[in-house]
Amino acid sequence: MNGGFLGTAASASADMTLVLEIAMGVGLLIGAVLARLRHFRAHAWCQSAIVLLNLALIVLMMIPSFRIHVSPKIPLKLGKAYYLLATTHAALGTITELAGLYILLAAGTNVLPEKFRITRYKAWMRTVLVLWWLVLLLGFATYGRWYVPHLFRK
Repeated sequence: MNGGFLGTAASASADMTLVLEIAMGVGLLIGAVLARLRHFRAHAWCQSAIVLLNLALIVLMMIPSFRIHVSPKIPLKLGKAYYLLATTHAALGTITELAGLYILLAAGTNVLPEKFRITRYKAWMRTVLVLWWLVLLLGFATYGRWYVPHLFRK
């Protein structure tokens, strides 16, 4: 074991990233409930904090790991689950994070010109929430493939 606390071959930082991502996924669901209850200010703070925390985790943890372990092998090794899962997770995660940042700017600030602001909030937010959870599930699969050796083995 490399120092992780979840009992896998992961490092403590990989385990912490996984736990934080799970907590953020739950937090986004709580934020959705806040919106449903019409607590829009609390909803905005909750979702904004999560999107920004996720951006920090992506920049500090995920991009460096991807650049070291995965990107040098693309496209040659995309037929292997180790690389395919990580690449799919990264690609869809990038789209989802960018969409979350767009919502944050378009719905929560006056930074963007009026023509780029969102008018159909629910559709955008629900779509990004579903995408986030899909990316989180891909993250579980990636974590399992990378750090739980008996998974995905014949």
